[in-house]
Amino acid sequence: MKPISLERRGEVQVQLREASHPDFDFFLLVVLSCTIATMGLLTDSAAIIIGAMLVAPLMSPIIGLGLASITGDSRLLRDATTALIRGLLLAVLISFLLALANRYMPFIYFKDLPGEVLSRTRPSPIDLSVALAGGLAAAYALAMPNISAALPGVAIATALMPPLCTIGIGLAFGRLDVTGGAFLLFITNTVTIAFAATLVFFALGFSPRPVIGSNRLPRSLRLSALLTAILLVPLSFISVRFVQDAVDDRSIDEVIQQKVHAFTGAELVEWKSNRDGKTLKLDLTIRTITPWRYQDSVDLQKAIASGLLDKGVLHGSVENSVEVVINQVLTARLDPLIPPTATQTPTQTFTSTPGPSPTLTKTPTVTPTYTATPTVTTTPTLTPTNTPTPTDTPTPSIGIVAQVVLPGPRMRQWPGGPIIGTLRDGQILTVLYGYQVVDGLVWIEVQDREGRVGWVPQIYLKIWSPSATPEVNTTPNDSITALDTLTPALTATSTLIPSRTP
Repeated sequence: MKPISLERRGEVQVQLREASHPDFDFFLLVVLSCTIATMGLLTDSAAIIIGAMLVAPLMSPIIGLGLASITGDSRLLRDATTALIRGLLLAVLISFLLALANRYMPFIYFKDLPGEVLSRTRPSPIDLSVALAGGLAAAYALAMPNISAALPGVAIATALMPPLCTIGIGLAFGRLDVTGGAFLLFITNTVTIAFAATLVFFALGFSPRPVIGSNRLPRSLRLSALLTAILLVPLSFISVRFVQDAVDDRSIDEVIQQKVHAFTGAELVEWKSNRDGKTLKLDLTIRTITPWRYQDSVDLQKAIASGLLDKGVLHGSVENSVEVVINQVLTARLDPLIPPTATQTPTQTFTSTPGPSPTLTKTPTVTPTYTATPTVTTTPTLTPTNTPTPTDTPTPSIGIVAQVVLPGPRMRQWPGGPIIGTLRDGQILTVLYGYQVVDGLVWIEVQDREGRVGWVPQIYLKIWSPSATPEVNTTPNDSITALDTLTPALTATSTLIPSRTP
């Protein structure tokens, strides 16, 4: 690669100083690009995410780190590092707040994290290769003014802002696996792009020491190469694990498809897998014409376990190595060339069989209603005890309100209950047969002329009854209280107070 002129080196250095300086324009673009990228990730829209990549200003500080490490520009190194760290924290904070707001006030609904989010949680050596190629292209395009139009495409390829937004989304939803994977992807892109920029600027002659005749590489370049090589270790490990999971999933799909189709009239709709230790748990959704029996599910589970053992997906014995849960969906196949007359015959037999059963079940239900009539025979046992009541008191007694003191007695719905009326002195009431003693106070059930039935304390009533006993009325004492006048009425109507019977 041919070194560029000294004047062009100065222009590139000044340009990167301005682009890497953490000013208001830089942070405004971070806020806007982060908002766009977060909305694109939550809505699972690749077009919106691409728009955020074009606005994101994080590429310039990373390339500035590469230039500062090869030229020894301390000011550029300080500005680029500060801008990168502040932009990183600001992007994670904004994406976290947006995702948290969507979690509690969902303006974008999804059952699981979108695919655009999950795709940025599994970095691999392929991502490192893309970042290396993108860093080389970005640094070379900045150094060469005639090809600077390629920078938007480089920004799309390297994708710096979406991983940062994925970190915030993972934190908001409590998914540490998503946060860790996205952070590893961002570190991979950052370190690899900085290394690629350092390599390009070294080749273009930005190094302060002469390139010609010098076999020793700058220390900053060697350090960047070492960090990039170290990143290959976790990326390779993750890639191997993902590749192995993909191979196992393909083998599982082949076995399930083969074993399900072995059953007549069965069709696999979908399946999900989950490993719990050494046990593989499968959730199958199967479409069938006829209902499956329990033994069919046992046979399918054994067949799948044997097939996976042959494929090498399972290790050890078949016993307890696979747990299958089957979601059966019953369907009917319709063929326009075959008339449905044959299928109507069994349906008629099923509809006719329930006919006699309701008539048989109705006859025993009617029988209990008639057999309950003997229970009425218990009433004659009660009538002899209550027969003295109607014979002695053929008509209700009459009560007159007396001894009224303002505001007057109250008629209540039950003894001590809510008030339903106010009584006045001399008011005539019909005394009914209710009698209760509550908290030492005798209450009498009465009815006024308006038809209201309630309870009044006995002390406010003078009761007159046509069936009262004569010896009580001939009492010479004029100071008989209202309680004594109630005695003949009570003896004629009830046997609740035997002590007051003359």
